[in-house]
Amino acid sequence: MKKFKWFAKFAIMLFLAVSMNGFTQEERSELNIIFTHDLHSHLESFNLEVDGTVEEVGGFAKIKTIIDEKKKEDPNTLVVDAGDFSMGTLYQTIYEEEASEVRMLGAMGFDVATFGNHELDYRDNKFSEMLKSAISSGDALPQFVLSNIDWEGASEELLAIKDIMEDYGVKPYTMITKGNINIAIFGIFGEESLKYAPMTELPFTNPVESAKETVKLIQENEEADIIICLSHSGISEIKKDSEDEILAEKVPEIDIIISGHSHTTLSEPIISGNTIIGSTGEYGIQIGSLTVKKAEDERWELANYELIPINDTIKEDKDTANLIKGFKSLIQESYLEQYGYEYDQVLANNPYNFTSIHKLGKEHVEEPLGNLLSDSYIYAVQEAEGEDYVPISVTVVPNGVIRDSFYVGDITVSDVFNVSSLGVGKDGIPGYPLMEVYLTGAELRTVAEVDASVSPLMEEARLNIGGLKFSFNPNRMILNKVTKVSLYSQVEESIEIVDEQLYRVVADLYSGQMLGAVADKSYGILSIIPKDRNGEPIKDLEDYIIYDGNRELKAWVAIAKYMESFDEAAGVSAIPSYYSETQNRKVVETSKNVVDLVKNPNKIAIIIYLIILLVIIMIAVIMILIGKKVRKVRRKKSTK
Repeated sequence: MKKFKWFAKFAIMLFLAVSMNGFTQEERSELNIIFTHDLHSHLESFNLEVDGTVEEVGGFAKIKTIIDEKKKEDPNTLVVDAGDFSMGTLYQTIYEEEASEVRMLGAMGFDVATFGNHELDYRDNKFSEMLKSAISSGDALPQFVLSNIDWEGASEELLAIKDIMEDYGVKPYTMITKGNINIAIFGIFGEESLKYAPMTELPFTNPVESAKETVKLIQENEEADIIICLSHSGISEIKKDSEDEILAEKVPEIDIIISGHSHTTLSEPIISGNTIIGSTGEYGIQIGSLTVKKAEDERWELANYELIPINDTIKEDKDTANLIKGFKSLIQESYLEQYGYEYDQVLANNPYNFTSIHKLGKEHVEEPLGNLLSDSYIYAVQEAEGEDYVPISVTVVPNGVIRDSFYVGDITVSDVFNVSSLGVGKDGIPGYPLMEVYLTGAELRTVAEVDASVSPLMEEARLNIGGLKFSFNPNRMILNKVTKVSLYSQVEESIEIVDEQLYRVVADLYSGQMLGAVADKSYGILSIIPKDRNGEPIKDLEDYIIYDGNRELKAWVAIAKYMESFDEAAGVSAIPSYYSETQNRKVVETSKNVVDLVKNPNKIAIIIYLIILLVIIMIAVIMILIGKKVRKVRRKKSTK
């Protein structure tokens, strides 16, 4: 009997040992990940049109609730962010002094993050000051990884930034252990991201080549079970521009890529070979959750993938909400007071639903929201310059600088800032200022052609224009889609453009700095050269910033001033019905009639037509010569 009891105990202990060992192996072979990217300072919940209904979405306090729930289910859950956590709301105005976004990532439990192009919007020195503020806060902070900065030959100023990044602990890659899984995580800054970072002088290497080198270092020096890349490169429907898909193909050793920058929402992940690519959209509207399990070949396969909506069904984490309130109180005293505004101050009432930010630019059409913004520049500059006002011919607002939309109801100061929230001026104060340039009439026609021909390849370049109206046919030959262009004003419906004449054009500083992208995207065929009022090329656009008194006229302030100028209804300024519909500033023609497709060709089209004609003539000549040769050979044969 005693022997039986001893055997029973032994059997139970053996069973438990095997069971525990099985549990350990299962734990080692499964990893849960929560991921975000492109949060853009959206610490608070905000309104968004979802399926035709305006809902309250996002918010860090609600995201924290989901993170906590996932960590209760699995304490070894990894939480990561793929960059652009800043720039998009008034919270970015305390970016340098308070590092609010980074400190919030730490408070929410993010393990690792990388940087995006918008972290560099305030110039390199502000970026380094932000890191200093984060360090000095003493708060828990996320580990940052970035592998493709090239410090060789960098200036002393840039090497000083390198020192600060090292003080923070920024690394090319980091190793984290979750359960028994050794995780290697590295960061990549994409090529297109760099094009959208005109304020930085940081030198970056090719992301694919850098990724290859980093993966090799990991494999040679670490015992990594899984390799994850936090990439701020993006995904595109155009295969050659889809940087993270190319990265997965060129560096197949990467197990998971979290893809930021392009704001892509992947309801299902992209599987490229053995690499899983996840992307969850923008602003924390939803966050990503994926689970991988180790396969028989020792690689990792997808077990689960979902995008979790952050909406009003989720309760806010109170501690996180209180932290956000603390940062909000700092915004008023450190930023808004200098402009005479308050965070929640109502500027106007809006009876109309403008196109949601997620749909803006998806169709190539005129947008009433764009009309409102472009008109605001004219109003604000005229008010700022007073008697010295020089008439503005054209204002330009690319879709890429519109970061939010307006919905039915009251529009507050924070709503206006969110719509035009990018950048910093020469004064070092958040918010891009307006600036002036002069373009020839011929270049104004090019501006219209940029919208018609280039923007389908680059949605951010879709233009919202004041003072200029044009018609275009998307079926016509590229770079020759515009059929008619003219100016208009409050007095005249149509004003003929004179090609050699100079016209005053106003845009925000960022849009001016991105003019070089026009030549790049059109392979140098289209060209716009910003000039001063005397027609001399401008070397530094910051010298042509527009001022309101001794203060830069910020784009968002221009919109706020325009909002306040409307006639009142029930004691509040109300957006007029004029902006409830389009104004024929951009007319889309869809004719496929041959005459309509070739009429009124521009110089580019004429050159292309001449080249085609020349090629046809050459082919005809060659065919004639070949025919003569054949006939000559036949005659020789017939005489034999």
